[in-house]
Amino acid sequence: MTTLRLVLGDQLTREVAALRDVAKGDVVLMAEVADETTYVKHHKQKIAFVLSAMRHFAEELRGDGLTLDYIQLDARGNTGSIAGELRRAVKRHKPSRVVITSPGEWRLLAELRDLDLGVPVEIRDDGRFFATTARFAAWAAGRKALRMEFFYREMRRETDLLMQGDEPAGGQWNFDSDNRKRLPASVAVPQRFGVEPDAITREVIELVERRFADHFGDLEPFEWAVTRADALRAFEDFLRHALPNFGAYQDAMASGEPFIFHAAISPYLNAGLLTPREVCVAAEREYIEKRAPLNAVEGFIRQILGWREYVRGVYWLKMPDYAQTNALHATRDLPWLYWSGETDMHCMAEAIAHTRRHAYSHHIQRLMVTGNFALLAGIDPKQVAEWYLAVYIDAYEWVELPNVQGMSQFADGGLLASKPYASSGAYIDRMSDFCKSCVYDVKQKSGPKACPFNYLYWAFLIRNARQLRGNQRLAMPYRTLAGWDAARKAAITAEAEAFLDGLATK
Repeated sequence: MTTLRLVLGDQLTREVAALRDVAKGDVVLMAEVADETTYVKHHKQKIAFVLSAMRHFAEELRGDGLTLDYIQLDARGNTGSIAGELRRAVKRHKPSRVVITSPGEWRLLAELRDLDLGVPVEIRDDGRFFATTARFAAWAAGRKALRMEFFYREMRRETDLLMQGDEPAGGQWNFDSDNRKRLPASVAVPQRFGVEPDAITREVIELVERRFADHFGDLEPFEWAVTRADALRAFEDFLRHALPNFGAYQDAMASGEPFIFHAAISPYLNAGLLTPREVCVAAEREYIEKRAPLNAVEGFIRQILGWREYVRGVYWLKMPDYAQTNALHATRDLPWLYWSGETDMHCMAEAIAHTRRHAYSHHIQRLMVTGNFALLAGIDPKQVAEWYLAVYIDAYEWVELPNVQGMSQFADGGLLASKPYASSGAYIDRMSDFCKSCVYDVKQKSGPKACPFNYLYWAFLIRNARQLRGNQRLAMPYRTLAGWDAARKAAITAEAEAFLDGLATK
């Protein structure tokens, strides 16, 4: 009896549930489909990365003696959808059952659940995470707010990562306060680890350039790993050259430096080339063997064991309604500068240039530059979420949507974050060198030369006072606003509106 086993483009590991009990005679189906490349217009490097990694993984499975039914994007008869390729594969192979690992996005899971293939279909939980969705739901039950810190502590206890008995290593759960340093000119940034594209990747790059020429982003230089072996090499390079400084400078930003000391392994984790447990254990070993300080290792592990697990839990707990949240009633259209990068705001131009060139920018650029601007401008969170999903190589809806709705845009009204991550230009100036090269003056609060983040920040607080005035973490700025007369508030609001109305949206 033949079992047909579906492996999706973000499930590229032998540890995936659908392959757990694979046997001789089973058929592994992998399909490159148009629907998954265009439901948003993904960055060219994202498409090239996924397709090349899929093709390399298929070769590995064939080398292990498994039977592959691999459908390339331009294959004759390709239906363009996962459901369509499953139907065709069932007709070809006449399996007794179909086994699928639960996909990472709600829309695809809903489609697969409704699919009638004429044979039994088993959809298995994705076991590549530390916490199952049921485990997270049990933790979240009865809580009005879902704070990552408390979930993270439970994960530390359950995994025994960075623990000394019942207590956290170093006597505290996180070292975030140690990890907010600006990058000094005297600290050299390590060269990014890159992989030269092989013949398979070159073929994919040519396909992407030909078929997706109108998608956002540059295809060259393409330096991402597309195999597990190369992803491991990239991670080892991070451990050796960047992890020791990752903690101190993880929030720092610098012109021309999209990576700084970040690992940039999120594409590999999210596609399955690396597993979260192995990278956390390896990072912990660097601390144990005194090759990296605790603040760096804890900060790295918190991003994966804490934040990554947490946002996935929130996604599956709250979907599909979560995608519709808009607590601040933001309605502006996304400005064209998010696609073009053409703006006099140097911080925005830098972040978008990094994104265009590498399909990547690190989390503070995403949160406190592009995300902060969208929040202050009152941009429709649906459009913001679609942009993030389209432009980043590591973006899948399960990780991207909670970051936008909850962390970046406060669209969920405070379910994730205790306050909106809104700031004036002062934060960007403190954490980067961007303001030194900007035509705007970060010290000026209003006027034609003032940093737009400054008056947009106050206009944001004025516009959303009804929803936010009672937030204790915003007590100080609202006390400042209380001392302003109506005319001053109206002037700041008018200046912000005039600036935003002047931004092209197409």
